[in-house]
Amino acid sequence: MPKLRIEAEVNGRKVDRETEPHKRLLDFLRDDLNLTGTKEGCGAGECGTCSVFVDGKLVKSCLMPAGKANGAKIETIEGLAKPGDLTPVQRAFHKTGASQCGYCIPGMVMAATSALRENPQADIEEIKERLGGNICRCTGYTKIFEAVEIAKGVIAGTVPETALEEDMVDDSFIGANVRRLDAPSKVSGRLKYAADMKLPDMLQMQVLRSPHAHARILSIDTSEAEAMDGVACVITAQDVPGTDGFGVFVHDQPIMARDKVRHVGEAVAAVAAEDLVTARRALSKIKVEYEELPGLFDPGEAMAPGAPVIHDYAQDNLIKHIPVRKGDVAAGFAEADLILEDDFSTQQVEHAYLEPEAGVAYVDPDDVVVVISPSQNISHHRHMLAEIIAKPINKVRFIMSPVGGGFGGKEDMIYQGMLALAAMKTHRPVQLNFTREESLIASAKRHPSRVHYRMGLKWDGRITAIEFDMLSDGGAFGMSSEGVMRKAAILSCGPYEVHNLKVDTRVVYTNNTPSGAFRTFGGMQAQFATESMMDMAAEALDMDPFEIRRVNMMKVGAKTHTQQTLETASLDRVLDAAEQASRWEKGAPRVRGATRKDLNGPDTRQPCTLGARIKKASKDSDESERVA
Repeated sequence: MPKLRIEAEVNGRKVDRETEPHKRLLDFLRDDLNLTGTKEGCGAGECGTCSVFVDGKLVKSCLMPAGKANGAKIETIEGLAKPGDLTPVQRAFHKTGASQCGYCIPGMVMAATSALRENPQADIEEIKERLGGNICRCTGYTKIFEAVEIAKGVIAGTVPETALEEDMVDDSFIGANVRRLDAPSKVSGRLKYAADMKLPDMLQMQVLRSPHAHARILSIDTSEAEAMDGVACVITAQDVPGTDGFGVFVHDQPIMARDKVRHVGEAVAAVAAEDLVTARRALSKIKVEYEELPGLFDPGEAMAPGAPVIHDYAQDNLIKHIPVRKGDVAAGFAEADLILEDDFSTQQVEHAYLEPEAGVAYVDPDDVVVVISPSQNISHHRHMLAEIIAKPINKVRFIMSPVGGGFGGKEDMIYQGMLALAAMKTHRPVQLNFTREESLIASAKRHPSRVHYRMGLKWDGRITAIEFDMLSDGGAFGMSSEGVMRKAAILSCGPYEVHNLKVDTRVVYTNNTPSGAFRTFGGMQAQFATESMMDMAAEALDMDPFEIRRVNMMKVGAKTHTQQTLETASLDRVLDAAEQASRWEKGAPRVRGATRKDLNGPDTRQPCTLGARIKKASKDSDESERVA
């Protein structure tokens, strides 16, 4: 196919280039002109990281064919200010701390610039509306909006230029507005993330992924792909020279599927070629023969006798069980005036960081295998990779590139081993950039969980006993599951002193997408259940929700669930601050639904439990009733 010629003005300079006809404006800017400040976050025009000006109008460059830019005047983040300088908008972003991971910030700056160019007097609601096509996963947007308002005032002359200057810091940095050192590179688009890096003679990698959740690999034929012009190498699990199994706690994850696949999207083979188009075409030439196996998608079914076995070493599909015991649970429930029992569940959650996974690998002149990626655990990844490629640790180097959002999702190693193998096989730099679809299908998610909760209480709100049983879906590989379950067990019953408790957290294998690290690391799932139970208990006992928490909160000298004595405690101050800040109206929650007859308590009450099973704890009755 003939080349496409583009003549345009880009950032004030005339450009006359030939490019491939299939390219988008985003590709032309990044690949042909090396203007990598314009990012690709979604490839679907949803996130705004690729925003540029075309003939003065803000457009999503991932949606615009490069050919349509012929004859146009294009302005990218790099062209907003002279080299080494920043516009008022960029300086305001620096001032307010509006850039955190920074991946969305070039697009956000372009959108803010567009808003103020089109209406220099835009109020805050219009600013929010005009920035609505841009997504940020880090800041919460408040500092971004604040920055645009400051820049608006400076541009209009109603706010002095000094408003953009750095605040003075006295004797202590604590409480001072200290600027991020890396903010100028982020707001100007100069910071290079892994996908922005360009090395001489660099190959592009693409990955063949499994269409099946659970299947035995009968054969892989890569010969036709390897024979293609422009293909430098094809790799499979057979190319692994060392230990083909890695993970944070259990080494159950191969670099690429070996013998069988365990989830849809698992890597089966990878191609390194001269360009992306050739690599993608080569994937279609790889022939894989599968024998489908029964899939396992429910964690409850994973523990049932006769369930499909995901990993041979774990015939019961159990990855890890963390038990915690304290006191005498039976005695605690016997002491209770009231017993609540209910079930809670949380779903799988995608991290949705704006930067899809990306990396570069090469072999340096001293035969050191170097991997550059936004890894949140590079020391551990380095040690694992050394075993995988059978090299001493001093021959493996990991470099952490800027992380365009992680939230724990870039802690588990997924693709770095493939990059290293291809670099070793070709002795050329190799780059792999995930699409958003690949990121969704192949990266680890938050653990889905199911919690069965039983809580015994006295009429005054004091907890006498808790049984907490959590079952989590670990997906196809162990990854960070053991650590997540350990943290869930430790935090299971919240910051409350409970003398009698029985806690069990379990995580099992399924054929779902693997689960891994995510913010709160098991704590969210546990606390959702515990704090829901506390609210339900307050309603059942006709107590103020803050008051029932004060009755049970850990104080100095309290023993935690794992028998540690607290020398400091601050929950009382936290509750006071939360109650004041929320302008809480004191009193028990309003009763919703049907009321329940008196449970022979010390006074007449009409509690409601939002559907929980309530039981009066007594020796002569163990009946329970369902309340609407």
